[in-house]
Amino acid sequence: MAGRGLLESLLLAAFRLRTRGFLAMEECPGGVPPPPREGNVTLYLHVPFCRALCPFCSFHRVMHEPALARRYFQSLRQEVLRYHEAGHRFSGAYFGGGTPTSEPAELVETIALVRRLFGVAEVSVETNPRDLRPEILGPLRDAGVTRLSVGVQSFDDRLLREMGRLDQYGGGDEIRECVGRAAGLFPTLNLDLIYNIPDQDLASLERDLETVRGLGANQVSFYPLMAAPSTRRRMIGSMGLPEGSRLRLFHRTILSRLRPDFTPTSCWCFSRGGKGTDEYVIDADHYVGVGSGAFSYLDGTLYATSFSLQAYEARIGQGLCGIVSRHRLGAGDRCRLALLTRLFGLGLDREWALRHHGPGFFRKVRAELLTLECLGAARRNAGGWSPTDRGMYWLVLMMSAFYESVNGYREAMRAHVAGELRAMDVAPPAMVQTAHPIARI
Repeated sequence: MAGRGLLESLLLAAFRLRTRGFLAMEECPGGVPPPPREGNVTLYLHVPFCRALCPFCSFHRVMHEPALARRYFQSLRQEVLRYHEAGHRFSGAYFGGGTPTSEPAELVETIALVRRLFGVAEVSVETNPRDLRPEILGPLRDAGVTRLSVGVQSFDDRLLREMGRLDQYGGGDEIRECVGRAAGLFPTLNLDLIYNIPDQDLASLERDLETVRGLGANQVSFYPLMAAPSTRRRMIGSMGLPEGSRLRLFHRTILSRLRPDFTPTSCWCFSRGGKGTDEYVIDADHYVGVGSGAFSYLDGTLYATSFSLQAYEARIGQGLCGIVSRHRLGAGDRCRLALLTRLFGLGLDREWALRHHGPGFFRKVRAELLTLECLGAARRNAGGWSPTDRGMYWLVLMMSAFYESVNGYREAMRAHVAGELRAMDVAPPAMVQTAHPIARI
């Protein structure tokens, strides 16, 4: 076991070294970037409002305030129009947060605009258990939502209490009842759960897995607990820190208990009865993020929007979009990011790689592919490569490390608007005042 832990540590250290430049963002003027030359593009819309701020969450979110949220949605729709006017076209739309259903009428109006402008076939919306009510579910279904994703986290009341979710979002029995009301209303009903919660043991995880198998949801996403440095400090005082040594056992248990009822569609997403829609970061060739605290990836360039809600609203009022920073990835980094996301989505297709990155792709990722093959983490097939169960676990570790670096960037950006966040009673304690070149966002 000690040797296995050392190998994992070495792999993660090598991964972080090879991807250390992914988020070296610099200030940019903020005009709408041009549409990509080819490939499918997903629109991501960030709605940062929540009725409770979970101590473990590293996403950009603020306490829900109705008047502010309604103004925000108006700005969001204006930004969507800017991208349409600039010639962007999208194959799908993903509303994340935060809790997009915090203002249901505004959300439905925004979905209608997106569908009218772009004719998207897939519309995914994140929500929480207590928003699974007829007066919200019906309008979402009628608006054309094809995937509803419910932030469950766990069905264990003890863990929900420690996570600060029990009072606001209900206990396990109530969550099961709420999920039952939504079953069958949407083509995909996804449940988001977290594992490696500090006080979680194997028996608790197995109970969650058994509950999932017995509910009407046809997709489940199991994420390891991920946190930025300031988030970890908040967790110490409220729920403790996760134990890394349990990750492999927990991941292996998830795979064995969900199969054969559920089949993997990515390394942490599982579908019952066929292929499901996973995260846009994995499924799309490119994505555009609108709203405060959103990220875009277009033709090898990463973009980030303002983390200040005030600055975001002002920029939209001035006829701009929300983008304030960007980073052009080098050719090697673009190939490494593609390797990570494609294998995480369970298949790197050789023809796709050649079409999107040219013959140099395999030269640039040769070391990574050979390492994964030699360690039994990836196997060749007729079309390219796919991960083994061992590889799925390692890819979860790598994707978690990537998201943790994104969380670190979010943390630094929120530090620059800490005064605004404190005024909204959302600033995390002991926020790190990190020096950063983008100080005006």
